[in-house]
Amino acid sequence: MSKKIILVVVLIIVVIGIGYWIYQSQPKTEKSAGEEKVTLDQKNCTYAIEGKNILLKDGYSEEEIVPGSASKLITRYFGNEASGDFNEDGLSDIAFILTQDSGGSGTFYYVAVALETTSGCQGTNAIFLGDRIAPQTTEFRNGEIIVNYADRQANEPMTVTPSVGVSKYLKISEGELVEIQK
Repeated sequence: MSKKIILVVVLIIVVIGIGYWIYQSQPKTEKSAGEEKVTLDQKNCTYAIEGKNILLKDGYSEEEIVPGSASKLITRYFGNEASGDFNEDGLSDIAFILTQDSGGSGTFYYVAVALETTSGCQGTNAIFLGDRIAPQTTEFRNGEIIVNYADRQANEPMTVTPSVGVSKYLKISEGELVEIQK
């Protein structure tokens, strides 16, 4: 009799564990005023980089550069996030840095924005920052996204460690990420 009780208890624990795991693996939602809204997930969204749409899955994308070739275009979520309501719609958006590698020696850095909508993430176009730069901070201040990083002087070779401070100012205008000249 005690073996049956132990077996039942073990089965109940397993079923509860599986149920909890399934619950945790579901997309997180927030409920407000009887409405259900998907939480912004910038690592699973589509962004336009150099005119090409790139779909990130878990912060990663890999595509063949030429069909059938071994060369891949790899796009990665880098981070350096800043949050704020960039498009003034009352929802919190996220600006961050992406990198792209195409198999050569360069690592190209871009800033992009994940705009929160009631149906999830809407990615913007990405703005090029530089090749093999040293990202520092990304912030949102006075309605502007500010990306700070170190780069090289124009006449320095790519082998030189980035040491020149650069700040790039951006904003969302009509759903598009644009650079502000200062």
